[in-house]
Amino acid sequence: MIDRSKALELLAGQHFDVVVIGGGITGAGVALDAATRGYTVALIERADFSSGTSSRSSKLVHGGLRYLQQFDLGLVREALLERQIMVRLAPHLVKPLPIIVPAFDGERPDRRLGVGLNLYDVMAVDTLRGRLKRDGQEDDPFGGDWSPERHRMIEGAEVVERLPALAPRNPTGGYLFYDCQTDDSRLVLTALEEAERFGAICSNRLEATGLVEKNGRARGVTVRDVETGSEFEIGADNVVNATGVWADRLRPDELHDEGGLPVIRPSRGTHITIRSEKLPLNDGVIVPAGEGRSIFALPWLGSTLVGTTDNDYDETDLDHVSPAASDIEYLLDATNEFFATDFGAADISGAFAGVRPLIATGDPKKSVDISRRAELYETGSGMITITGGKLTTWRRMAKMAVDRIVERDSREAPCRTEEIPLGQAIEAKDLPRVEGVPEEAYEQLAGRYGYRARDVLAVAAERGELAQPIVADGPTDLLAEVVFAARHEQARSVGDALLRRSRVALLAAREVTADDDAVARRTAQAMAGELGWDEARVEAEVANFSAEAAAEGIVANVTPTA
Repeated sequence: MIDRSKALELLAGQHFDVVVIGGGITGAGVALDAATRGYTVALIERADFSSGTSSRSSKLVHGGLRYLQQFDLGLVREALLERQIMVRLAPHLVKPLPIIVPAFDGERPDRRLGVGLNLYDVMAVDTLRGRLKRDGQEDDPFGGDWSPERHRMIEGAEVVERLPALAPRNPTGGYLFYDCQTDDSRLVLTALEEAERFGAICSNRLEATGLVEKNGRARGVTVRDVETGSEFEIGADNVVNATGVWADRLRPDELHDEGGLPVIRPSRGTHITIRSEKLPLNDGVIVPAGEGRSIFALPWLGSTLVGTTDNDYDETDLDHVSPAASDIEYLLDATNEFFATDFGAADISGAFAGVRPLIATGDPKKSVDISRRAELYETGSGMITITGGKLTTWRRMAKMAVDRIVERDSREAPCRTEEIPLGQAIEAKDLPRVEGVPEEAYEQLAGRYGYRARDVLAVAAERGELAQPIVADGPTDLLAEVVFAARHEQARSVGDALLRRSRVALLAAREVTADDDAVARRTAQAMAGELGWDEARVEAEVANFSAEAAAEGIVANVTPTA
C-alpha cells in the first residue's frame, strides 16, 4: 500500500469523485468498485483497516444454512454465488472447506437436513454456467471455475479421519458438504491494495468529523488525523458512509430526521481458539449448542476456531468489544459436550468478539425483523450509506453503493469487480526458500499474501531474526511479517501487526500478553526501524498494546466482563 504520509499529502491536495468513510470489507469493496469504474477515490478509516467487524468474523465465505431454516432463500442464493466468485478471484485467500454434520449411537443423519443440503447444492449452481458446460462451451466469466461437490453421506470411519477429535465418541456416519473459508482481515487488505492499483488513495487513522456541504449537498468530509490531531478537508462529489455498525453515528441528526430508514441492531458474536493438538480437526463440523442452536468448530491457521454466539449488544462502546464470560462458557459447554472433552478457560489459546450490523425495520408499528440483508439509503445531504449484509456479500454491497452513484451521474460505467483478481495466487512450493524460515510457514505465507509472499520472504532474508516466528514454539507467523506490515501495509501499532496483519494474537494470546511483554516488545522493536520510534516510543507502544489486548479480551476468562 501507499506510504501513509504520502497518502495524507494526496488526500489533502486533491478533489475526488468519491470519498469512502470506513476501512472494513464494505468500504474496501466500495473503493475497489468505484476505482475500477474510472472514479477517483479516497478512503479513510478512523482506526486501522478491518479493525471493526471485518477482522472478527467466523472466517466463513458461505451461503448460511441457518438462513434456509428462516426461508431467506434470496440471501442464501446470493451468498452462494458470491462464494463461487470469491474462490475464482482469490483462490489463495478463499478456499473450499468440507464441513461435516455427524451422527452417533447407530443413528442415521437427520433426513430433513439432507433435504436442506439438497436445496443448498441446487442453489449453489449458476444455471448459465451449467448450461454452458452441458453444451461443451467454456466456463462463463461470471460463474467461476470452482463449483462445490454435492453433499454426500459418509461412514463413521471417514468422519473420524476428517475429525480426529471425535474419535472417542465413535460416530456412525454423517453428512459432508462444502463451504469456504478465508482470513477476513487479509481479504480487506487485499481489496484495498487492488483499489490502490486502480488509483484509490487510502489511509488509516483518519476520523471523519463532519461533512463539507455546498448548497445543502455533501461535497466532501472534514477529517482529523488521529495521530497528530491536525484537521483538513477532503473534497469529493460523492460521500459514501460504509462504517457498518457505526453507520448511524455519522450525522445522526440527519439520519434520525429521515422517515422509514432501517435501524441498526448490533449483535455480538464471540469466538474462541483452541490449539489443534488439543482439538484436532482436518475439516469443519457443526456443533449442537442447545435450544435448536448450533456453532461451528473449524480448522483455521493451524488452530481450531469455535463460534459463534449471536446476542443483542446494547453497550455504547463499539470500538473495543470483548467476549462476555457467559458467551465463553456457552462455547466451552457446547464444545465439551459434543467432543466429550473437559476444556476450561486455561485451554483457550485466544478469544475475540465482533459486533454485526444487523438490520431492523425503522417502523415502530411493525414487528421487529432482524436481517443479514444489506441496506442502502440516501439522506438529504446526498450522503449514501451502505450497511448490514455479511462478509460473503461484500462485493454486491459495494456494487449497490456505486450503482447509486453511477445512476445519479447518468453515467455508463458497469461494475467490473466480478472479473478483477484479488491478488495473485502462488503455490507454496514455488516460493524461494530462506534460511531460518520454518518449512511449515511457506504454506501460510502463500495463503495469506499470494505472490507477494516473495516480498515478505525478501524481508525475512534481511537478517536472521526476521526469519523466525513471532512466538517461539507457537504459530508460524514470522517477525518479517511485522516489518513488512509497517513498511508496506500502514501498520502503525503493535496491535495492527499482531491482531490484523498477522493473526498471532488471536491464536497465542497468553504468550503474546505474558507478564514480561517480551513478544510485544520484540514486535515494537521490529517496527521501530520502519516508523522511526525511539526507545521511549517503543515502551509506549508496548503499553498501548497491553491496554488494547485487555480491552479486546483476547485472553479468555470466565470472570464476568459484560
